[in-house]
Amino acid sequence: MAEKETIKEYSNEDITVVWKPKTCTHSKNCWKGLLQVFNPQNRPWVNMDGASTNRIKKQIAACPSGALSYTSKKEDDREEMYMETKVEAMENGPLIVYGTLNITNSDGTKEKRNKTTAFCRCGASNNKPYCDGAHIEAGFKG
Repeated sequence: MAEKETIKEYSNEDITVVWKPKTCTHSKNCWKGLLQVFNPQNRPWVNMDGASTNRIKKQIAACPSGALSYTSKKEDDREEMYMETKVEAMENGPLIVYGTLNITNSDGTKEKRNKTTAFCRCGASNNKPYCDGAHIEAGFKG
């Protein structure tokens, strides 16, 4: 039986931030760019009162793995997270694919990924085909 993915949600009056820990590559972009909202020393680690909604959205857009996303609570402000597909090989790290992807996993399950997806290049991930940050400990160069 497949393990259920943990998903955490944090809300303010405008948006709900969604964090998928298993998808996170621990790039540290979130907290290095907006520590007053994303602080791994705090519990909960996301403080939705730490910045404006637009600033939080901007920081989420900098997440290279897609582990952070958001949904708008306002009907007239619903944003599609679709974009043109772009592929980038990160130095000594994952293959980052930007855009909407329809993925069929090796077990036949299907899922849709929007915005940003990080794929493992080192072979050490415990969450294949996705990167889980294992390339750092494995000393992957490429």
